[in-house]
Amino acid sequence: MTQPDHLDPIEGIHHVTVMSGDPDENVRFFRETLGLRLVKRTVNFDDVNTYHLYYGDEVGTPGTVYTVFPFGEGRRGRNGTGEVSATVFAVPEGSLDYWRDRLESEGAQVREPEDRFGARVLPFTDPDGQELELVGTDEFGGIEPWADSPVPEEHQIRGFHGVTLKLGDVDATADLLEFMGYEWVDETGDRTRFRGAGDRAAVVDLVERPDAGPAGGGIGSVHHVAFRVPDDETQLAWQQALRERGQHATPVKDRQYFRSIYFREPGGVLFEFATDGPGFDIDEPVGALGEELKLPEWLADDRERIESALPPLSAADGSSDVDGEVRADD
Repeated sequence: MTQPDHLDPIEGIHHVTVMSGDPDENVRFFRETLGLRLVKRTVNFDDVNTYHLYYGDEVGTPGTVYTVFPFGEGRRGRNGTGEVSATVFAVPEGSLDYWRDRLESEGAQVREPEDRFGARVLPFTDPDGQELELVGTDEFGGIEPWADSPVPEEHQIRGFHGVTLKLGDVDATADLLEFMGYEWVDETGDRTRFRGAGDRAAVVDLVERPDAGPAGGGIGSVHHVAFRVPDDETQLAWQQALRERGQHATPVKDRQYFRSIYFREPGGVLFEFATDGPGFDIDEPVGALGEELKLPEWLADDRERIESALPPLSAADGSSDVDGEVRADD
């Protein structure tokens, strides 16, 4: 089904949200090893006893934001169909050798690079077993490096390249992506590539595995993938279009830094459409992003109880060892 003429096509991914274990270990890996900025620390609005951590570029530009629910102890995820099976970050061409050495020196599980649709891809896992990949590319929409990253500027992650969805059958999901304005690019083996209209975070790969069992959510799993819409008006138009198509799109949810609607795509993956604004600087200046626990107005009166229930986040508050040197937060 083609995309409706009265709607602008979806440009790409807004953010990816995952479930993890220990919050300190998560901060150390994503900030100090991968070199992403912790742009916001708040709580899971549906479970305020759990952090919600956001990583990204200097300001948390949509298309760079990797968000985490670090539950601590809990059930491990089970790989299978109906899930985002890999999140793919973009790095500059020629950087994969640097990243392989860096990741291996940090104890990450790194697999052999592979060629995919003309690009070199480096697969690895985070400390919770989350499947991640780096792709060497010059297509990252002008995303600027984080000035204080421990990773040299010429090798820094520049947001997402895309995601891979593992599905029992790809046809209905492919039809939905085309409805969203994505275009078929190529296919090889059991992998089909689609690309959105934007200049960053625009790739969605569908991998068909009809003999695989269903995925089970838990630590090490992606909770959902969010796609970009520019504003509230566009979001509401897409909400109506999705409902008319038979998708059960939720009412709008206020996520403080963006607004969201959610629905389950035909293959079982939870999709979100998130607005580009208002952004992460509405409650703290850009220079201080991620330094304090931020709560929305409706939770402000409960701050003392919420803070007392959360574990310390020492990796974000103190100093940590990066490449053999002690770095203190500014």
